[in-house]
Amino acid sequence: MTTGNFSSAQLIKEEQTLLLEDFDNEMAVELGQIGISFGRERKLPIAIEVRIGDWTVFKAALPGSKPENDWWINRKARVVAMKKHSTIYERVLAEEQGIDWHKENKVEDETHAIHGGGLPIITKKQGFVGTLIISGLPQVDDHLLGVEMITEFLDRKSTRLNSSHEWISRMPSSA
Repeated sequence: MTTGNFSSAQLIKEEQTLLLEDFDNEMAVELGQIGISFGRERKLPIAIEVRIGDWTVFKAALPGSKPENDWWINRKARVVAMKKHSTIYERVLAEEQGIDWHKENKVEDETHAIHGGGLPIITKKQGFVGTLIISGLPQVDDHLLGVEMITEFLDRKSTRLNSSHEWISRMPSSA
């Protein structure tokens, strides 16, 4: 199956576990750099884009990626911006419901791609704030790499937070 045997329920749960505390330009660049690091280590022919709203804050294309990746990125980004869910979620949900996603949403495949690799960036306070888009691999792999990137980003933030709490707890009191 081209959608990795995911269910829409699994993918919604996944989105809920990938919630961020907040998200800004610096974080967008860090998230993108995580993808670059993974891509270089694995020699992946990927293009990565991180957007806050419609603003592209980070963009990179690794060796082996192609100009057509930009077309895929823009099509995936439109789906995430419109539905506030991952592109693979939208595809799986349409398959489960037996509907023509493009017809139901009154958009064309030429402008909106329900292929894995577009993930929403969601914060606990603001909700949907942006999009992470991967292009260059089979759709399930694009999606899984995006999930791995956000998971690593969250792990790093958690480690920094725990480290700063340890540092604060070791500070002398001001009594």
